[in-house]
Amino acid sequence: MSDLDAVVVGAGPNGLAAAVTLARAGLRVHVFERNATIGGGARTSELTLPGFRHDVCSAVHPMALASRFFREFQLARRIELRMPPASYGHPLEGGRAGIAYRDLDRTIDGLGVDGAAYGRLMRPLVDHADEVAEFTGGNLLRVPRHPLTALRFGLRALEQGGPAWNLRFSEDAAPAMLTGVAAHTILRLPNLAPAGAGLALGVYAHARGWPIPVGGSQAIVDALAADLVAHGGTITTDAEITDLGALPTARAILLDVTPKALLAMGGSRVPPRYARSLRRFRYGNAVAKVDFALSGPVPWANEELRGAGTLHLGGTRAEIAAAENTVASGRHAVSPYVLTSQPSIVDSTRAPAGQHTLWTYTHVPRGSTIDQREAVTRQIERFAPGFRDLVLDVSSRTAMDVERYDPNYVLGDIAAGEPSIPQLLRRPVVSADPWRTPIDGVYLASSSTPPGPGVTGLNGWFAALSALRNEFGVRALPNLSLD
Repeated sequence: MSDLDAVVVGAGPNGLAAAVTLARAGLRVHVFERNATIGGGARTSELTLPGFRHDVCSAVHPMALASRFFREFQLARRIELRMPPASYGHPLEGGRAGIAYRDLDRTIDGLGVDGAAYGRLMRPLVDHADEVAEFTGGNLLRVPRHPLTALRFGLRALEQGGPAWNLRFSEDAAPAMLTGVAAHTILRLPNLAPAGAGLALGVYAHARGWPIPVGGSQAIVDALAADLVAHGGTITTDAEITDLGALPTARAILLDVTPKALLAMGGSRVPPRYARSLRRFRYGNAVAKVDFALSGPVPWANEELRGAGTLHLGGTRAEIAAAENTVASGRHAVSPYVLTSQPSIVDSTRAPAGQHTLWTYTHVPRGSTIDQREAVTRQIERFAPGFRDLVLDVSSRTAMDVERYDPNYVLGDIAAGEPSIPQLLRRPVVSADPWRTPIDGVYLASSSTPPGPGVTGLNGWFAALSALRNEFGVRALPNLSLD
């Protein structure tokens, strides 16, 4: 490996996005992965019974169609992405529900008296979804290319992230839907960062949909790895790197790791001032994950929910905010927020004929060692009576189990760093080029950099573009397309 141009540590979506970008620029690239299989946050495995294929981390991929990297890479031409009849749903007591169809007008019609208000909130953003994706999918320190869209987005985030979040609504469904997507961030509610994330995800639900990859999330990383190998790149698995000095010589080193890991790997190579910034980087609260093998589809009380790819469970806006704020205070919620996906409703490869997989996680305090299978099951049963009778097997992991699976999920934080506004601006430092470290030739390419968490490939792409500029003098964007 003495003739390498670039080395990448970590074969998750960001590490592979970086490697593909560098290889497409004509560089000789090698990737090291600590696990026996590639994938990071996008692996698929038989976690319960034979024939039941579960997504180990991420399951549904709003950014597969919204991320500029994945659009440049033409992911939708490389793998099969299927759209559930509804992007997401939000059950309420008494069989009521808010349902986000890709068709915004259909969604509005289903929200009754609040439909028009929901439409006024979302339509100006849905009509400019690509501009929203560009604004939210980069370094927030940069001047937005579409300031009017950024202004509209910011004003709506301020409304939904503060005391005025209920003023435009008079019923439960629409505000519950917005809170369900905002709660993905595992932050206190209401708050500006969750509101922004929720609006962005809601925009993609209507403008592009929330697709499910056939065969599981593994299909995304397999497509990236295949392209890397086709362009001369190589991958070594079962190769944990704990010291930068153990890597082969290369002009650029890109690390799909957290600031905590960079500190450990860099040791005395990390300049003191930068090391202090990395130590100040804050990790957020966590998830506990529960996967089910089922004998049949989830019997949601509201039958319209049976066509939703994703569901947010927890009840009203007030109930979900109470649960998330309990976790933010360092305690476990009695009635927790639960995120669920049943990919087998659109992908028959996930389970034996007539049977189903159900992917879920709930939010817990960082470092939690408490098993959440009963809490999750109870919340599902609340909105799908008879669910328990369908369960064939369960795989449950605590927050600390999640970290053991992937050290980037520090104490179970799947965002690789709290996605609060201060840390979206300082991720991990305040810089026009936060991917470039002060260590010669070393770049950070993980979700601990802008634009933050999610299977977007953007963090790795931006890090690779920075390395191309600074180490190789290449400013042109490499062509990532199939053509």
